This record gives sequence, C-alpha cells and structure tokens, in this order.
Amino acid sequence: MSETKIALLRGINVGGHRKVPMAELRQLMTDLGFDHVKTYIQSGNIIFNADTEDTVQLAEKIQKAILEHFGFEVPVICLEAARLQHAIKNNPFATASTPIENLHLTFLSETPEESRVTALEAMDYAPDQFRYQNAWIYLNIPGKYHKTKLSNALFEKKLKVSATTRNWKTVLKLSELLQAY
Repeated sequence: MSETKIALLRGINVGGHRKVPMAELRQLMTDLGFDHVKTYIQSGNIIFNADTEDTVQLAEKIQKAILEHFGFEVPVICLEAARLQHAIKNNPFATASTPIENLHLTFLSETPEESRVTALEAMDYAPDQFRYQNAWIYLNIPGKYHKTKLSNALFEKKLKVSATTRNWKTVLKLSELLQAY
C-alpha cells in the first residue's frame, strides 16, 4: 500500500553550489518508482508516495540515486506525512506572541542517544531557544537564523545524527501541500 512521505534534502542549490534542478529531481524520484512526486521551492522538499514504510531505507535509496545522477552526496531525511502534522501540533514555541520568523524545525535522521540529548539540553544558547522532541528540534531564534549557534552542524556534532532545518513558513507550507495532496 502506498503511503505519503516527505524527503528533505540538505544543502542543495545554495549559492550556486550543488545544483539540483527540481524538474530533474522529480523525474529522478519518478524513475525510482515513486508516485505523485511534488517539490516545493529549490531547497529540496519533496512530497511523494512510496510503497515502503521504512523511511531510513527510503532516505538511503534517494541519497544513492542523487549521488549517481548528480555526482555529489546530499544528506536526505525522510518522514511520514503524519509525523510532520504531529510536529506542527506540538511546537512549544508556536504561540501568538512568537513571530513566525523566529520559528524553525530541525529534522534528525534518527533518534539520538538519550545521554547526548541530555548533554545538549544542559547547554544555554540564549537568547536562542530549542526543545528536543521525537527526533526533531524546535527552534525559537529571535535574530537571524544564519547567525545562531543552533545550527545543523552543532546538532550533528553533539547528537551524532544527520540534521536539516526548515523555517516554520516552509513547514506550514509542506503541511498545506500534504492536505491538498
């Protein structure tokens, strides 16, 4: 049975490097056997149907195909549509008093070791805030995201998993696209 999934690619089409045209990416996904492939903006957000439930296996398959087709590695994180909806409902920072521009969601490739999460949570990055929950990290960044220490690199180093971050507007748009899917 086919299920709706989301693939999030990290570090493509940034500053003219690691170019991945969306039309070519959609065709590649279709060639891999996925149905109803849609992309959203150039940063690598893909909605598609897949016959397998194993999101780790899907991410590896897409990552390998991108390497073979485009000639460079791109970290890929896959998740079920329902997990994204769950993440949106449970954002502790999404309140009427928090500007949407402050909000971001970091997706992790897997659940990190609890001791690593505990060590990370003991650190203070004020005024920036984060909350770990269910293999994602909610961010409240009052300044510019590109200036925060709460980056993909920090989370990958401290948690020993892959990470990719989307701003909250993109997260909500993906949810909207899923509902229309």
